[in-house]
Amino acid sequence: MKFIKTTEQDSNHDHLEKMNILQLLEKINSEDQTVPQAVQKALPQIEKLVEIVVKQMKNGGRLFYMGAGTSGRLGILDASECPPTFGVPHDWVLGLIAGGDKAIRKAVEFAEDSTTQGWADLQEYDISENDFVIGIAASGTTPYVIGALEACNSNEIPTGCIVCNAGSPVAQTAKYPIEVVVGPEFVTGSSRMKAGTAQKLVLNMISTTAMIQLGKVKGNKMVDMQLSNTKLVDRGERMLMKELNIPQSEAKTLLEKHKNVRNALKAATKDGNR
Repeated sequence: MKFIKTTEQDSNHDHLEKMNILQLLEKINSEDQTVPQAVQKALPQIEKLVEIVVKQMKNGGRLFYMGAGTSGRLGILDASECPPTFGVPHDWVLGLIAGGDKAIRKAVEFAEDSTTQGWADLQEYDISENDFVIGIAASGTTPYVIGALEACNSNEIPTGCIVCNAGSPVAQTAKYPIEVVVGPEFVTGSSRMKAGTAQKLVLNMISTTAMIQLGKVKGNKMVDMQLSNTKLVDRGERMLMKELNIPQSEAKTLLEKHKNVRNALKAATKDGNR
């Protein structure tokens, strides 16, 4: 079957410049509503990938995201949010982008076209068979990602991907592919739109599910979150107040002493305050 990039097909809408603001917003929103349905169809693939991610991380491995452009930035975003949200080390989940950190803010021309740089970037982190690498590419054709996944496969490092076209080279290379086919974009070829939204949803699912499976959530609360601002300190106090049935003053004292909601809960339980 011939590979066709549906993300590059003509939009279902034309003469966009003739639409008023409300018409544009309504049609973009209408397209966006199809994305969760496309993600739902990929749940079996996502499940298989997360199972291996959890297995690898339980054995001391790390999770790597890598991509170019919007895809790379989304991976970095998800990776950067894991330490403050779940209290994990900064090297548990890592995001790499073609062109390096400067590409996060400004596009680096042709950086994604290298078939060797992705593997070189991974080697800087002493990548091993204990880790898991997810290539993110809306098109499913990014050389930077394909080259890295091929090298990982050759070195027995498990691989996955998140793509938005069916039967792409990236998906055929990854051992655990996730294909979320969102169809043509509102603005033809602008994969930062529906494809980017789909990738963000899947990344949320992967990291959140993995962290829950790794014991980083209690009940439905982020008990290991970093108390890095007033909002999060207040959230931590409210968690303790509800869980231990104590006033805010006591919750504040516990949190100040133990610096972490989980530790505060353990201490309070041990001391018979619960």
